[in-house]
Amino acid sequence: MRFQQLIFRGIGLLMLMMLAQTGEVLAQKSRQQLEREKRENQDKLKNIQRILNETASQKKVSVGQLKAINQQVANQKKQIDLLSDDLKLLDGELRSLEIARRELDNDLSKLKKEYGQMIYEASKRNAYLNQLIFLFSSTTFNQLIIRYKYLKQYTDARQGQVKQMEEVQAQLATKRQRITAKQQQQKSVLTTQVQEATKLETLKSKQNEVVQELSQKESELRAELAANRKATAQLDANLRRLIEKEMRERAERQRLERLAREKAEKERLAREKAERERAAAAGETPVIAEKAPEPVSTGGMTEAEVSLASSFKASQARLPWPVRGFVSDHFGRKEHPVLRGVIVDNLGVDIQTSNGEAVRSVYDGVVLDVTNMPGMSNVVAIQHGDYMTVYAKLQSVVVKPGQKVSARESIGTVATDSEGTSSLQFQVWKNTTRLNPEQWLMRR
Repeated sequence: MRFQQLIFRGIGLLMLMMLAQTGEVLAQKSRQQLEREKRENQDKLKNIQRILNETASQKKVSVGQLKAINQQVANQKKQIDLLSDDLKLLDGELRSLEIARRELDNDLSKLKKEYGQMIYEASKRNAYLNQLIFLFSSTTFNQLIIRYKYLKQYTDARQGQVKQMEEVQAQLATKRQRITAKQQQQKSVLTTQVQEATKLETLKSKQNEVVQELSQKESELRAELAANRKATAQLDANLRRLIEKEMRERAERQRLERLAREKAEKERLAREKAERERAAAAGETPVIAEKAPEPVSTGGMTEAEVSLASSFKASQARLPWPVRGFVSDHFGRKEHPVLRGVIVDNLGVDIQTSNGEAVRSVYDGVVLDVTNMPGMSNVVAIQHGDYMTVYAKLQSVVVKPGQKVSARESIGTVATDSEGTSSLQFQVWKNTTRLNPEQWLMRR
């Protein structure tokens, strides 16, 4: 009976250890993900600080500087949230470790108690002598063998119990070490969180200072806004002309293809008629060629353009960023960061970056147009079938119309305005429809 109890207890202990290890593996996966997010967010904060230092070097506040601070505040809040998640995860890990430690402690106590009872009973009964009597009192040789095997199993079980106690003690020691390490880690995270919260308050204070200073330049900001709206409208009109011209050319190709098909069909019908008449005159069966299947409509695009458009569409949310930096102005309508009650509309996204940063094509394509426009500096439009990406506010350009470009290929460098802000205006179009670029770029 005691032998069976030992076996069941050993199985139970093994399952307990396996469950504890499984829980730790799952927690480790969450830990790795959290640590990765924290590292990525810290990298973003460093990048924004570098960009902010460049704009701040102009010795005067600007909207670009405010946007960089706004992004810093957002990322600093995220860092504090990630630290809160870290603390929650640590709490969960500590609870799991404590539960496992208590269960192992209980099992160790039971094992020690049972083992002590076995030793006590064995010594009380003079176990070795009793075992010899038990063996040699066998009436047959077979009975002797059976009793010997039983005694060996019992001895093995006792030795197994000793081994289990040693394993549980080792597990307990490891658990206690991990609990101590987690508690130290928790203290460290709490300290870091306090430091990050202090940084956030400093950033918010700086943010308020910049807003107050910019608010005193309302007339200057309104003039800047009017100039930007004019430049945006001109860019939009120019892009629409390009797209409409391209669509007219496709429509013309489509019309010519249709006329060619109609002509070919008339010729086929004429040949079929002539063959029927010839066969009828000769008393033969006419040989009629099978009609070719109708071609699939491509909207006037070539096969290469159709393939390119399809692969571009399939890359949604996975396109590389055209420039390093952060989105300082998102797609669509929103309130001006300083002027109250003023709504601004971004036809793409502004990506704020460092001075002289390289601008790269987000996908394979053909350069449709390169132009220079007031308020937008150099503008490059790249065609991807019936999709188009636009890169405005470039200081220099190294591509020309008709040139094929590859994904991540440099097309120029970003321009820096009079206030020291370097930003790229990036747009995505599907024919004449503007799309939200952030839904196409990979997440950072």
